[in-house]
Amino acid sequence: MTTAMPGNKKWLIVLGTVIMQMGLGTIYTWSLFNAQLVSKFGWELSSVSITFSITSFALAFATLFAGKLQDRFGLRRLTAAAGIMLGLGLILSSQASSLPMFYLLAGVVVGYADGTAYITSLSNLIKWFPKNKGLISGVSVGAYGTGSLIFKYINGSLIESQGVSGAFLYWGMIVMIMIVIGSMLVREAPAPAEAQAVSGVAAAAGTAIPAKDYTVKEMLRTKEAYLLFVIFFTACMSGLYLIGIVKDIGVTLAGLDVAAAANAVAMIAIFNTAGRLILGALSDRMSRLKLLSITLAVTAAAMFTLSYATLNYGLFFTCVAAIAFCFGGNITVFPAIVSDFFGLKNHSKNYGVVYQGFGIGALSGSFIAALLGGFKPTFIIIGLLCILACLIAVSLKAPGQGQPSEKGMSLKPSRHTA
Repeated sequence: MTTAMPGNKKWLIVLGTVIMQMGLGTIYTWSLFNAQLVSKFGWELSSVSITFSITSFALAFATLFAGKLQDRFGLRRLTAAAGIMLGLGLILSSQASSLPMFYLLAGVVVGYADGTAYITSLSNLIKWFPKNKGLISGVSVGAYGTGSLIFKYINGSLIESQGVSGAFLYWGMIVMIMIVIGSMLVREAPAPAEAQAVSGVAAAAGTAIPAKDYTVKEMLRTKEAYLLFVIFFTACMSGLYLIGIVKDIGVTLAGLDVAAAANAVAMIAIFNTAGRLILGALSDRMSRLKLLSITLAVTAAAMFTLSYATLNYGLFFTCVAAIAFCFGGNITVFPAIVSDFFGLKNHSKNYGVVYQGFGIGALSGSFIAALLGGFKPTFIIIGLLCILACLIAVSLKAPGQGQPSEKGMSLKPSRHTA
């Protein structure tokens, strides 16, 4: 067994990944900075909030190349370099005084560094624990959500004591240290040839074990790759659009004061993290696609409620909690689904392609809102897309499932060693 390794060493890898992911997840506190930047520089709120969309798009774009960079430089060096790059992007943002500079530094630089470390460390950890892909994915991306929760208070305190520009400086230094330390603890997983030979894992998830590890080109020849992209795009757009404007919709639609609406940022972080941990573990025990269809249906219901209901404090936070919980779960379950469909060997590259739905989804919500002129019509469109994605998830099967003679797919352990 090439993955044989002392348990304590494997858990050091988990610890290192968790530390890195917590630092990477701090970008989800961006909405705390919107109003402060508007107040300091006099910009339009809509213009400032685009920064987070750019960050998310750059994050997703980086995942296309992260796997190749890992092959060239190795996981430790790549993630350490990404941590330094992310930290410098935030530190230099403390000196920025124009929107284009924020778009470049806090948007492009920070997002690209974040995506590079995120996808490689996540895929690496999944390869170390092939029997518990859903659970271990939940631990990793759950740490990402926990970072946003903890830094909601850290960055809030920094903004209050150091001002918005000073907060960027200290935020960057802390995150740089966290990611570099985490990178020192991780160890690259060996080729997961035997990981595909674990019987019962995919069967428990209701998915056939791939008879081979698909390359990116092979994956893109399947219709399932594009259907997964549509589902992931929809799931990401619903969560990311809400994260970017949750404080504003609390004030505008629910009539909350600014302090009460700000609590929604912490609410999202808590339920986002809970969804990642709970649904990640659950996905190892039931069909991941059925679980996905349930979360999409719940998200659709919450979106329609935000659109049509008269919102009060309780109803607003219930909808926010539901969307955040489902979004966190979907982000967790998808890496495991991609490995179920296309194998583990090229996981970071294959998931990087599907992950473009994250970046496009991040931008699409803002563009739809600008086109339709408000929150409510945007929620309606997202709700309808969630229903469509739910129907796709219900009917979707892994490539060749039910057609073993054509694709060599089987619920039996694979002997493919790539």
